[in-house]
Amino acid sequence: MHPLCHENESSALLQFKQSLKIKENTSSHVYPYSKIASWKLEDNNTDCCLWEGVDCDENSGHMIGLDLSNSNLYGSINSSSTLFQLVHLQSLNLAINDFNSSEIPARIGQLSRLTYLNLSSSTFAGNVPSEISQLAHLSSLDLSNTYDYPSPSRKSLKLGTDFTLENLVRDLTKLEYLHLSFVEISSTVPQVMSNLSSLKSLVLIDCGLSGEFPISIFHLPHLRNLRLGSNKDLNGYFPEFQLNSPLETIYLAVTNFSGKIPTSIGNLSSLVDFNIRNCNFFGSIPAQLGNLKSVISLKLAGNHFSGLIPSSIGNLT
Repeated sequence: MHPLCHENESSALLQFKQSLKIKENTSSHVYPYSKIASWKLEDNNTDCCLWEGVDCDENSGHMIGLDLSNSNLYGSINSSSTLFQLVHLQSLNLAINDFNSSEIPARIGQLSRLTYLNLSSSTFAGNVPSEISQLAHLSSLDLSNTYDYPSPSRKSLKLGTDFTLENLVRDLTKLEYLHLSFVEISSTVPQVMSNLSSLKSLVLIDCGLSGEFPISIFHLPHLRNLRLGSNKDLNGYFPEFQLNSPLETIYLAVTNFSGKIPTSIGNLSSLVDFNIRNCNFFGSIPAQLGNLKSVISLKLAGNHFSGLIPSSIGNLT
């Protein structure tokens, strides 16, 4: 039998519940419902470790996970929120709610044990607080701001001049998943990002990126998912691809990537989705694309290719 949850943590949860409203139709996703609706200290419901969305350590009883994604939450989370009393949290998911264009509180940095933080599609706005860089154990960070995008009535999140993308990735060295789509970054992609040796997924769609994309990022040993689309001022080119590269998705549509597709593209045996639509690639389409037997989506339109379409494309069944 697991230990009961700690009274101070159940109290913090109930106060957090009271600080927010449950609002119907805040989510565009199918069948959202509020997980906090059943939170109450009545009858046989006194153990908060059994509440919807709550995960506790089976030995200590401390709350280590809170998943309130897609829960019709409405309101704002301010610096006095009791959420930040839950200092044992390792996972926090508040995705797909409506926090009404409020800022992410700087106190998020006090949840120093977090390894997973998902605040995506929840209409947070303003500057991303630099205190996020204090979450040194983070392996997954998703701040993608896609809720109702691109509604002009929604203010977006942004990285300011005092806390840049370079600051973020320099401090969060354990990242495996970094998703910042539609966050206003408006900078270059820092070379230091190629030091994220554990990175598996990098998603920076429509972030206002510019400059030259560090080619070494393509060679990160565990990178499977690379999505940089809709950054029209982002320049770059393909490297020579290595054998046994784990890349599964390359999405560069509507960027300023250019050059030729190298014949070594045929080494990407795990590639499933290859989208370089509306870039500036030129030259011939290499026959080695036909070696990519795992591909199910191939988009090459809107470039400057010449010559014949290789018959090997017919191998992509």
